[in-house]
Formats: sequence, structure tokens, C-alpha cells
Amino acid sequence: MNDAPLYDTLHMGRAGLDLYSNDVGAPFEEIKSFAAYVGGSPTNISVGARRLGLNSALLTAVGEDPVGDFIFHFLRNEGVDITYSRRKPGYRTAAVVLGIEPPGKFPLVYYRENCADIEINIDDVLAAPVTAAKVFQFAGTNLAKDPCRSATQFAAYQAHEAGRDVVLDVDFRPDQWHDPRAFGVAIRSVLPFVSIVIGTEDEINASMLTDPSQMVLTHSQVSDTRVAGDVGGNIRRILEMGPQVVIEKVGAQGTRVHLASGEVIEAGGYPVEVYNILGAGDAFGAGFLYGYVNGWGWQKSARLGNACGAIVVTKHGCANFMPTLEEVTAFAAARGGF
Repeated sequence: MNDAPLYDTLHMGRAGLDLYSNDVGAPFEEIKSFAAYVGGSPTNISVGARRLGLNSALLTAVGEDPVGDFIFHFLRNEGVDITYSRRKPGYRTAAVVLGIEPPGKFPLVYYRENCADIEINIDDVLAAPVTAAKVFQFAGTNLAKDPCRSATQFAAYQAHEAGRDVVLDVDFRPDQWHDPRAFGVAIRSVLPFVSIVIGTEDEINASMLTDPSQMVLTHSQVSDTRVAGDVGGNIRRILEMGPQVVIEKVGAQGTRVHLASGEVIEAGGYPVEVYNILGAGDAFGAGFLYGYVNGWGWQKSARLGNACGAIVVTKHGCANFMPTLEEVTAFAAARGGF
């Protein structure tokens, strides 16, 4: 390739309105008010990457509605390039409603019927500079329904063929799938085009899921998903399918970077008191990508990601609370550095 990349990162996937309970600790049925934020996994990562200093772009879709105006207004103010994001007439911008009962209960409800970002299509991909970013990043939820599913598969293939790094955030949301086994089928379909996979133990196991009895939803809430399995064996299987790296997020312990060579690099975490777990994984993704794009190496990049996640887990929302490089550097310096 002779052309220099236009962007450090290009992110593809959902964007929506996040309504988060202001009555922290209250049961969902007793919530009296919500705060309005911007959310959606690739959208959150694009904002986090931009705040750290990367030149990030977003390929998403919203409806021709005031909620879409709200999201695009926020993204423009953040400096995320939304030139290639679309309005979809006749479809609605997505929304999420969240209760916050720390440390371990976060009931989450998605509103994605007739959803605009599911309507991202191959023509939208062709109109975007997917092959002109150093990193193309997408989420597993992209693959739940067409036309977004085939558009994402097409984009990952195009970026891979152009020699770009393709990063998959597994992002397993079981209530977005008609069958949990379909999630594994969809994830495995794109792995030959993926360079780096990021996921929790449960998400990694879900990627290889063939027996739905392995999946348990505690309290019937998506945030309490547990998927049994041999995570080490599943990581090896993923690496055999094409990716060079699997990053396993292990909560307060930090992350483990599994390389195709068999080497495992431990990157310790930054223990904090949990306020809201939603968005922490996306903050990790943003921090890791900043380090990766800037050649920091696996461990330091993962440590930066861990620090970003630790900051956001103490906050009320997701995209709106992503740290700047100055903020996360100061946070880490007070706790032993990167």
C-alpha cells in the first residue's frame, strides 16, 4: 500500500441513547430518574480513542429523529469523524436503559427493534475509508442481524485484504441473538480476517459455544451472563483460526495477552471500587488501541487499557466519561505507572 492511512482507527457498529439510573442502589422498579448519555460499544471506543489523542472515525447509523441528533451532536463535539455515519429514514435510533445496583447488579434493557444501526449495509461500507485506517475495529453484536452482519463481514475482509489490523471486541449480548449458538457461528465466520480479539472469559467461551446448556443468565440479566468452557482451549482454537492475538479481560486482575506463539503476557489491573461496570471494557479497548497504534508494546498497551477501564468503572456512564491521556497517565502514575 502506498497511501498513508487517513485515520488511526475506524470503528463500526451500534450507537444509541443510554439512559442510566440516577438512583444508584435502587431496585429497577423504584428508579425515579435517568441521566442521558451516548453509548454503543464501537461508539464508546471511538470516543475513548479520540479523547486519548487518536484520529478516530465512526461508521454507524441513527434514525432521522431527535435521538440521532443528540448522538451526532455529542460525537461532533468530541471530534470523532462521523462523515461516513448515516441517517436511516424509517428506522429509529437505538436506546439502552440501565439500573445501577453496585457492586454486582446492573439490569440492562435494550431497545433495538426497527433499529437504524442494524441497517448499515455494504454500500455504506464501500462509501467509508475502511481500508484507509491503521486499525478497523468492530463488535460482535454487529453480526446479530443483516444487513449489518454481511456489511461487517465485508468490511473486515476488505480491511484484512488491504493489510490493515482488524480488531474484534467480542461484545456478547445474548438477548440480541435468537440462539446463543448462532453467536459462535457468526464470530467464527470472521475470525480468518481478524488480527486481535478482545473479550472476557465468558465471551471467549461463547465464541466457541455449541451447547447452550453451558450458558447461564443469573437473575435473567444480560450483564450477568456466565458461559462455561475451557477458556485456555478456546483461546488456542481462536488463534488457530487466524488471529495473532487474543486479549483476555480478567476484571480487577487486569488482562492476559495470548500470542499465537503460545506466549502469555500478564498486564496487571488497577483495583478500584466499582460504581458501574458498563463501559469499562470499551474504555479498555480505547486505551489498548492508543498504545497499540503508538507502538507501546503488548504489556504497556494493555496496562493503559486497564487504567482506562478502571477509571470508567468508577463513573456513571460510558462514552461521556472516557478519560484523556493526561487523566489516565496521572491515575496510573499514582498506582505504579503503566
